[in-house]
Amino acid sequence: MISIKAHINNVALHHTIFDLPFAFMAAVLAAGGHPSLHDLFWIAMAITTGRAAAMAMDNLADLKYDSQQPRMNYRAMVRGEITKREAKVFIVICLVLMVLSVLQLQPICIYLLPVAAVPFMIYPYMKRFTGWCHLFLGLAIGMAPAGGWVGVSGQITAPMVLLCIAVALWIGAFDAMYGAQDEEFDKSQGLHSLATEYGAAGAFKIAVALHVICIVCFLAVGVMLQLSSLYYFGVGIAAGTLVYQHRIVSPTDFSRVTQRYFMRNGIVSVAICVCTWLSFYL
Repeated sequence: MISIKAHINNVALHHTIFDLPFAFMAAVLAAGGHPSLHDLFWIAMAITTGRAAAMAMDNLADLKYDSQQPRMNYRAMVRGEITKREAKVFIVICLVLMVLSVLQLQPICIYLLPVAAVPFMIYPYMKRFTGWCHLFLGLAIGMAPAGGWVGVSGQITAPMVLLCIAVALWIGAFDAMYGAQDEEFDKSQGLHSLATEYGAAGAFKIAVALHVICIVCFLAVGVMLQLSSLYYFGVGIAAGTLVYQHRIVSPTDFSRVTQRYFMRNGIVSVAICVCTWLSFYL
């Protein structure tokens, strides 16, 4: 019997906190503060099902590595709770639901869908070729605000592109820090990361630089759209969260890199999204 709980575990459904708030934020900005419930619902469906398919693909592609990595022994596929065939069926179902959801939004969305899908389809394999694989994950997550914006307005604008870059750098840098703890394992398997290319210390320095640029991009979005001070308050909370995340871990001490540390990163997306939305009402 197929376990729904196992599939939810396999795709880490709670990690939608990293992309869905930015998709909603983009929808709010594109709609001038008042997106319709219809658009928000189908944006949520498209993002959630697309992300679920991407995570299942990633876990399927990396199963032989995850099975040898003690840190991944909690994953459903590693534990044998989901077979490869079941994962493939799940992926197809999610992709069909994603397409149906996208069809409910602006007509241009279905034509742009292949562009948005490419990053999450190739990301699982990039660690086999380049240490900059983290940025491909960032780009995949960065498609969420693009989907929210275009889904509502049907347009591609400069602020939207800048928002996508900010999200991509935020996630890419965080993933580089989080993945640095696997430096030795990745080297033993012939895999690549910023840590394997530049050492954990180098990966952390690059992550700091990327996070600084990402905050600058968030600020620039506010300037371009002439958003209120409440938006900048949200960006301030995000910046403070990133500073704290960098302060409590180091290239030589990953003891505090826990699920709590991982999920705390969601404060960035939630804070900016909520403050953006409120800025149109307060």
